[in-house]
Amino acid sequence: MTRILAGAVIAALSFVATATPAFAQSGESAVRGAIETLVPNAKIDSVSESVVPNLYEVTIEGRVVYVTADGRYLIQGSLFDIPNRVDVTEASRSKVRREALAQVTTGRIVFAPPNPKYTLTVFTDIDCGYCRKMHEHMTEYNSAGIAIEYLFFPRAGINSESYQKAVSVYCSTNQQKAMTDAKAGQPLDRKECENPIADQYTLSQQIGVTGTPAVFTEDGTQLGGYMPPDQLLQRLEAMAAAPKQ
Repeated sequence: MTRILAGAVIAALSFVATATPAFAQSGESAVRGAIETLVPNAKIDSVSESVVPNLYEVTIEGRVVYVTADGRYLIQGSLFDIPNRVDVTEASRSKVRREALAQVTTGRIVFAPPNPKYTLTVFTDIDCGYCRKMHEHMTEYNSAGIAIEYLFFPRAGINSESYQKAVSVYCSTNQQKAMTDAKAGQPLDRKECENPIADQYTLSQQIGVTGTPAVFTEDGTQLGGYMPPDQLLQRLEAMAAAPKQ
């Protein structure tokens, strides 16, 4: 899907070149028809009017793009409201991520204080250096009122060594201890069980994870990667205090 979207503008121009000079339809039906012609097997999650007249926002398998109302042009990238200094597209991406992450009700490995003030979803890789660095500060995160809920993104892919380590951690009797040991570089006994690691990996790709650690707030905002506990707390407090758009 990523490769398809990466070449979508070029493909759209090819599509236009072979189409009739004018489009008979305009609006959602024209937009859907154009996308289906461009990418026949694409799963269109939503089509809605954007804040720009005659421009529709389309979510395709978790990716946000824009299509003109006549279905002629497809645009990738962020739509930015200059006067208000707001990334309109990021708000849509956050919504997609929030809804996707909310569906993951099981399979998380959780490190949390008794009454967390903030809860973060973190896609992690056992062999990632910054993931290990982040985990070293787990006690400090928790002491600051921050809960970390891990999902796995083995960067080398399914059935890689990192993937197997994730499976072994998940299948351990004490998942928290196994996670801590694995991130400290200690060897793990190979374990197998029914597990969600492949599903978590697929989900991470759908919401645009490309590296680890990938940190998300409960509202779907992506904070980036590793931040020391004090810096992360400051960022979360600033976000909580900021006026809602």
